[in-house]
Amino acid sequence: MPVDQKQEEQNERIIRLFEQQLAQSNRQIEALTEQVRQLTKALYGSKSEKSKYQAPDGQVSLFEDDPSFNEPEQTEEQSTETISYSVTRKKKNKKRNDSFCENIEIEEIHHHPVHLTCDCCHQEMVEFSSTLVREEAKFIPATMKRVQHFEHIYECKACKKDVSQKAQIKRGKAPQGAIQRSIAGPTVLAKLIYDKFIQYLPLYRQVKEWERHGLLTNDKNLSNWVIRVAEDWLQPLYDLMKQLLTAKSVLHMDETFGQILKRSDGKPAQSNAYNWVSRSVPSEGPVIVLFKSALSRGRAILEDFIKGFKGTVICDGYSAYGQLPDVQFANCWAHVRRYWLKAESKNGQIGVQYCDRLFHIERKIKHLLPEERVQIRQQESKPIIDEFFDWIDRSPFFGKNAIAKAAEYTLSRKEALMVFLENGNVAIDNNPAENAIRPNVIGRKNWLFSVSEAGAQANAICLSLAETAKANGIDFYKYLVKLLTDLPNLPFHQQPEILHSYLPWSENIQVTCAK
Repeated sequence: MPVDQKQEEQNERIIRLFEQQLAQSNRQIEALTEQVRQLTKALYGSKSEKSKYQAPDGQVSLFEDDPSFNEPEQTEEQSTETISYSVTRKKKNKKRNDSFCENIEIEEIHHHPVHLTCDCCHQEMVEFSSTLVREEAKFIPATMKRVQHFEHIYECKACKKDVSQKAQIKRGKAPQGAIQRSIAGPTVLAKLIYDKFIQYLPLYRQVKEWERHGLLTNDKNLSNWVIRVAEDWLQPLYDLMKQLLTAKSVLHMDETFGQILKRSDGKPAQSNAYNWVSRSVPSEGPVIVLFKSALSRGRAILEDFIKGFKGTVICDGYSAYGQLPDVQFANCWAHVRRYWLKAESKNGQIGVQYCDRLFHIERKIKHLLPEERVQIRQQESKPIIDEFFDWIDRSPFFGKNAIAKAAEYTLSRKEALMVFLENGNVAIDNNPAENAIRPNVIGRKNWLFSVSEAGAQANAICLSLAETAKANGIDFYKYLVKLLTDLPNLPFHQQPEILHSYLPWSENIQVTCAK
């Protein structure tokens, strides 16, 4: 072979090698650029999932934020708005963002002139009208009372004189307290639990507030009170709610991390513990929300949590959700949408648009019966999903960038993402579970950790009752007062059916504890 031809072939091989290296470098640069953009957005960008483009066909995005959350709190001077025009000015009164509840008690204060004698003729003046000039809120601080229970004993003097008769003695019976040999009454315990799990006020910060009201205690005592109440009086209701929950056919599930200092598995306190949540769907009766504290995120925890359940679990893409007997798993389209939203490219916008069209349909049919929802989903949603997956299959999404991750996440969960098309009780997303677990996340930022596993499980029980009460329109404080007043004096261990009348949706509780 001539020398020139060999040299030419060698040069071509070198050029091809350089071209391959250049293509590989370009792909690496593209991936790193995408990574830098994602990290920059995570650090400085908006955290909202609101789309940055107009939805097709004039559809309104399901993820629009409530505008009331974007407006600053107004002062009295800001309660009117001046709108300028080229010729005239008009004032538009804005609705006040502070007002009174309808059932608030009214106290009237009447102001009369100091002297009712006419300055001119010195005759007595007569009132002819009155004007309401302003309203103001008046706060009366809570008061602490030291309640002492006395049992009075009576005897019959006539029977006492008759030696042939047995002396008759009667004694007034004081009701049992929620915690024996403790000064904490039902209202104190109810406020303690309410402030921690609804107001997210840590126990160590409650100590000073109790002292201000006249109750001297410490955070260790408060913690023990929460654990005792949860174990003695709330646990039976929690177990009954779990029994009713696992009898449902559709559940939402999610989990989030926590921290337990004294762990029984030998791991250091810095290791993550987890809180699991399960929530029923409104179409299957009163909503039940149940939390469970665990040391791990393993599948064994999930199996124990929903032991006996047969049906469909709506969840995210975590690998523990899967391959359980008698359980079908449906994945969440909101998670799919988030992956495409992160891409922030033309293809990413197309993926988000497909998801928004599905959510738009769901918003229209959410008040329909399950059978009607299935029919409309088959007619309108299924063609959109088929078109969506066909578009992903035809598009060359490769590499480790955001758009490739979105495509891989969507395709790998295709079967689970289509479950909602066949079952009207199955929601398109897992947002109810994420909303249910949010109080746990907010609380974690305030009380930081649980010292013991017993404390963590007490938190889970209290959160379960709090969120279930909230979902059923119950005032949690009133509910706790009633539970801690009635249950210590009821034989519910011998007659478990009594507990049914103390569930948040029961007629008894709805009448006495509704908001």
